[in-house]
Order: sequence, then C-alpha cells, then structure tokens
Amino acid sequence: MTAPRLVTPSTFAPDAPANGDLPLVPQPSPGRDAVAFDLPGVLVGTAEYAEGPTGCTVVHIPAGARTAVDARGGAVGMSGGYEFNHAICLAGGSVYGLAAAAGVSAELLARRHNRVNWDELQLVSGAVVYDFSPRDNAIHPDAELGRAALRNAREGLFPVGRCGAGASSSVGKVELPRAEFAGQGAAFRTVGEIKILFATVLNAIGVVVDRDGTIVRGNYRADEGTRCHPHLDYADGVAAAVHGNTTLSVLVTNARLTDRELCQLGRQVHSSMHRGIQPFHTQNDGDVLFALTTDEVDLNGLKPTGLGAIASEVAWDAILCGAL
Repeated sequence: MTAPRLVTPSTFAPDAPANGDLPLVPQPSPGRDAVAFDLPGVLVGTAEYAEGPTGCTVVHIPAGARTAVDARGGAVGMSGGYEFNHAICLAGGSVYGLAAAAGVSAELLARRHNRVNWDELQLVSGAVVYDFSPRDNAIHPDAELGRAALRNAREGLFPVGRCGAGASSSVGKVELPRAEFAGQGAAFRTVGEIKILFATVLNAIGVVVDRDGTIVRGNYRADEGTRCHPHLDYADGVAAAVHGNTTLSVLVTNARLTDRELCQLGRQVHSSMHRGIQPFHTQNDGDVLFALTTDEVDLNGLKPTGLGAIASEVAWDAILCGAL
C-alpha cells in the first residue's frame, strides 16, 4: 500500500493572507518528475506561489488547435470554453484562479506585439480547482502567475506530482481529515503515427483506484491504517458533503478528426475516468476535460471509437501517475 499523505484541513480563519498581503514572486514548479512526450508544437509550463502553495499549468499550442470541451459535475469553474485555442490554463484558487488564464492571454498579446487584427487574436480557455481545503491562506493564481507559467513552457516534458495546478490538490474527501494530497499526472502513448498526450489535475471528492480495484489514494482511515471505498461510508450514513473539488484534464492528439468526432472523443474519455476516480462527476465536483487536436495525421483504419478506447487507458495511466 502506498504511504498515506494526509492533508491538514484548513481552519478557514477570516483575514487569512491573500495575494496583496505578501510580496509574491512566481516560482518554478517542476514537481517530482516529468513525463516525456513527442508532440512537436505543444509546450507545457508550470509556475507556483510557494506561499500557498498554489499554482497553474499551461498547455500552449502556438499554431492553435481545434478544441472540444466536456464539462460535468455541479460546480464547474471555467472561462473561455472556445472551440479553438492557443492555450489551456489550469489553475488552483477556485474562481479567483481564473485570473491566471487572463495572464496567459495578456502574455500572448504581448508576444504578438499588441496586434489585435481579427486573425491575430490568441484564444485561451481556463479552468480551476478549489485547493483552499488544506491551507490557511487565500493566495491564488493570478495574471502574473499565468504569465510565468507560459514563459516556463517547453516542448516534450510534462511536470507531474504536487506542482502547477496540482500543488495543493487532494482526493478522497468523504471527510476532510481523511483526504490525501494528490497532484497532477500525465501519460503519453503512440499508436503508429497517432500520438496521445493526457494530463489531469486530481482534486476529486472520489478516491483514486488502480486497475485491480485497489484504492491507492484518498479516504484514509488513520485509526485502521486502511483506505475505504466511499460508497461504504455513504451507505453507513457517516459521510459528509465536502465542497470544493474538481478534476481538470487535457487530451492532446495529432489525429485528424471531425468536430463531431472530437467532441465524442472528449465525452468517451471523460466518461471512462470514473474507473480510476470513484465517485466521479458528483454534485460537489466541477470536472472539465479539454480535448484538442493538431489535425496532422489521418486515422488510417483506426476508428474514432478505438482511438477513444486507447485514450481512455492513457487517461487512467495519467490518473495513477498523479496519485503517486
């Protein structure tokens, strides 16, 4: 069994320090490791405020990519939601963290030398997780942190662990004292010429489950030294309704798909994630998946449903990566 990584629940005291109370400086957010991927023209950057800790993760595609958004659960926090994007910004800080996406947009404008012709506009969509539960401050990703994450973006490596938007993310929040820190995970796979990158920020009310059904992170009972499936707590009537959750995911492929196929790919893969996160898409979650394609390679015999099935396994790999 993986060693427990329990959170200390916030006291939610009034007048907790916020961004204007401290001289915050964006810091690199490399995580415990990085997952290598081969998708030319796709860059990933992270940054954090260690004082939170809280951070953001940016997936930048300078050429732009068609996008399908699948948003589920009862508490979605999202901006943009465009059908074409040059960047996706995932951030902590709940609704206040949406400012990070505005910072990414501002940085892209500066890189275009403030050109605002219609065909020069840079589109950025963002989504946030509620990561205040394990910390006693109101520090949140802002425009400057979003700028920093974009400036840190590089090809070929996706930082994983407690970094970027996953700096203070946690899972298994049937009751806050049983929650465990998780983080962001990523996985990459090729099938012939087709490439699939999947990344996720784990901040679910549910626990993380591996392929043999073992709970690997969340809902840890310290008195017993075990992890319990949430449905047992709900059945016994001892589970509280913990607010402030959400799992954010980004899928990037080079497969050429129609708009309808891309939309269905996002739905199929997002639906599959319930195998690794249980329960998922609850009233107290705001799960969002962004599915992007760079439209470079034909499926060449592989059906869209088959691509979805493969991508769903990559997604499960990313979930387990984020729970390490």
